[in-house]
Order: sequence, then structure tokens, then C-alpha cells
Amino acid sequence: MKGNMEKYIGKVLLNMDYYDGEDAYSDGNIEDRLLQIVKETPECEFQKVIIKEKSWPVLYHLSPDRENILDWYEFGKGASVLEIGAGCGAVSGVLCRKAARVVSNDLSRKRSLINAYRHQTASNLEIIVGNFQVVSDKIKEKFDYVTLIGVLEYARSFMDSKNPYPEYFDRINGLLKPGGRILIAIENRLGLKYFAGCKEDHIGKEFVGIEGYPDTDFVETFSKPELEQLLVENGFKKYKFYYPYPDYKFPEMIYSDEYLPSPGELRKNQRNFDTDRVTLFDEGKAFDSIIRSGLFPVFSNSFLVEVEKKE
Repeated sequence: MKGNMEKYIGKVLLNMDYYDGEDAYSDGNIEDRLLQIVKETPECEFQKVIIKEKSWPVLYHLSPDRENILDWYEFGKGASVLEIGAGCGAVSGVLCRKAARVVSNDLSRKRSLINAYRHQTASNLEIIVGNFQVVSDKIKEKFDYVTLIGVLEYARSFMDSKNPYPEYFDRINGLLKPGGRILIAIENRLGLKYFAGCKEDHIGKEFVGIEGYPDTDFVETFSKPELEQLLVENGFKKYKFYYPYPDYKFPEMIYSDEYLPSPGELRKNQRNFDTDRVTLFDEGKAFDSIIRSGLFPVFSNSFLVEVEKKE
């Protein structure tokens, strides 16, 4: 223990050694409500709270469906995982169940507290609060996996660089053991739902991603060719794409190049919980046409990418 910089919440180690004293981002008062919920409610009761609250932030942060993105994934025996951008712990729980050791990092003290109280029975979880640049400089531990679930798109905002990706990927790569893997979940800026009228998830406007994020410098997502190019340019030669449907936030299916959807399968396309949307065409019929043309990987709404450590 280091004075008051480390403390336990239940069995979870909350490490504040690298916290600068200010939460760089917040969803506002709803985070106080989330903290209250996780203190008073066991996780098995979250679904009842979600139904009662009828709140997008409560659904987004506490829904057990968030875990589907990695619940199916086979982590190696005795695996260690570094979770970057853990937020309120939507995915931390499934990592704790499947790995021997989980280190979750987030900028926000409030969100880290929510994560800690939510998973306070997990004896294999350490939460480090602080900027990833600082944390990655200080920790010496190497991991079998590093997860970037809804994180890569913000690299421009938390890396102090005009071209953040080479340094960012090098830092992550340096935290991996030999043969380690990076798991990236991110929206496809050319996902079919955005053509059909859904607002871009981060900007909240229609067609912003399709247009290439004009006048936006803090966030960006990528098409499949762009993401492949980004990986290759930064030295990664081995990677595999998966296609969460309807998206990576609330996936009900995880497709791959070996198992792609068939016409008629993709019919859950009106799942828009956080804001109103325009519906310009029937996405189900459009997906059928895209599938028959062999273009589903290009227009999938989201990606999950498994990337092998570069030597």
C-alpha cells in the first residue's frame, strides 16, 4: 500500500497513484445515480433497474448485453488483460470471469469508482485511474491481451500528438507479452446504419462519419480498408476481423469472414436508444442485397479486430 493512493473496495484494488485530481470527462449527474445503483444493487438485479429507470445512460453502462462483445472469446489459460478505457466497467466483469488477472485503466475517478463497486467481489481486478500516457510510462507489467473497446477512435484527444497512432500503438505493443493480442472494438464509419439515417455515435449528427468528419479533430472511426491500412502502417501484420451485429455495443451475433450472415438474418436494425433517427430505407432488405454482393464486411456497422503483437 502507498499511503492513501491505493485502497480496496471489496476485493478490488483501486490504484490512484497516477490520478491528477480532475476527471477529464463526465456524463454529469447521471454518474452519481450510477454510483448509487451499483452500491445498492447486485449486478444480477441490473436488468430490473434498467427497465424501471428508462434511461439511456443507465442502459448503456449497466446492460449485461454489453459483455456480449467478448463473452464468446477464448482467452488463454491464466491470461492477464489490460483494459484501456474501462469506463463504468461494462466489459470489466466478463474479463474478470475469463482471465486470471485484469488491470482496468480509465481517466475518470468517478467511473472507476462505479466499476469498483460494481465488481467488488472480483479479487483479480485492479483499477488504475489516470491518463493512459502516464500509466503506460510507469507500469512495468506485460499482458497477454490489451483491450480497446470503444477507445481507439479517441486517440487524437488523449495522445499529445498531431499523428497519435504510431506512438499509441507502440505503447500498447510494448505492454504485450510475446504472442500477445490487442482486441479493438470500434464503429465502421461506413456502416449501413449511417447511410440509412442513424446519427454518428460520437458527434450526434447524420452522415458526419460518411463525409470523413469535416471540422472534427477529437474523434474518428474508420472503414475496414482504412483500419487495415492503419494497422499495416504501424507494423501489424497479423490481424483478424469480426463483425458484431447490430453493433459492438449491444451485439447479438458476432460474424467472421468464415461465418457471414445469410440473406434474411439481419432484421434488428431499428435499435436506436439514445436519440431519434431518420429511416431512409429498409436496412434489412439493403443488407440482403449487400450480403448477396459479398460486401457485408465493408458495410458492417461495427468491427472487432484481433491484432497480434508486432515484433
